[in-house]
Amino acid sequence: MSTASARSGESLPGGALLILAAGVLWGTSGTSQALAPAGVSPTSIGAMRLLVGGGVLMLLALTRGGFGKGRWPVLGTLLAGSFVASYQLCFFAALSRTGVAVGTLVAIGSSPVLAGLLGFVLRGERPGRSWWVATLFALAGCGLLVGGAGELAVDPLGGLLALGAGLSYASYTWAIKGLLPGRTPDAVMAVVFCLGALLLSPLLFFSDLRWMAAPRGIAVVLYLGVVVTALSYWLFARGLRTVPVAAAVTLSLAEPLTASLLGIVLLGERLSPAALCGIPLLFASLAVLAGSLGMRRPLTLKLEERE
Repeated sequence: MSTASARSGESLPGGALLILAAGVLWGTSGTSQALAPAGVSPTSIGAMRLLVGGGVLMLLALTRGGFGKGRWPVLGTLLAGSFVASYQLCFFAALSRTGVAVGTLVAIGSSPVLAGLLGFVLRGERPGRSWWVATLFALAGCGLLVGGAGELAVDPLGGLLALGAGLSYASYTWAIKGLLPGRTPDAVMAVVFCLGALLLSPLLFFSDLRWMAAPRGIAVVLYLGVVVTALSYWLFARGLRTVPVAAAVTLSLAEPLTASLLGIVLLGERLSPAALCGIPLLFASLAVLAGSLGMRRPLTLKLEERE
């Protein structure tokens, strides 16, 4: 079997679709938190999400071949786990202060630019023209959604926390990308998320967990842990194997798009005409980037076949 044929099953379009699917699942996290019982703290829901999700990912990794025999880079693994933990704290704290729609849009809307800057500083990577076009569309769409969000207000501290979440997301994406070569996505995500859960677990001793006694609280934790964390990051890690980090983070803008649509449909949030114009811009951003990835892969295959 030729090299091109062996790799055809992991095409960039397929990887892009996996990341888009993960982004859609992530987009339900804010609505899930809004539907949780009263009294939920950002630290407790973030820690419980990682505990459940990390446990499911660990079980999946153990049943699918374990963690291999190679050594794990200590610094890269610690950084990935730390950034995953900081994302949970910043993201859910931002949502509690500035709302689901604005918090999600600022956090994820800022991450493509931050990921591109990190790639340039750390690895000298220069994002392509399609990434710049897609990112400009995305920033314009996010700006319209935030600026025209009707009665929603942006809390300054909440906005900073959302930017911290965006930086954490871009950082742990780069860290996870560096851990994937030579290891299965199941093993990488299990180790990283269990480490993140371990780092956050002491906070549970200082949190009020009585909200988890309600059936709705248990349902929210299970959904966030199993679906929004374990399943989505399992998809994300597989897509990340074939999609560049800057492109992957931009494709993740499916998250604020989903969050905005769910806020309108399920939570009754009302957006102004200007904010509604931001939604098709986000769609355009995803279409430009996904289309550019689809055009790039066949060219790579042809060059490999010639070799």
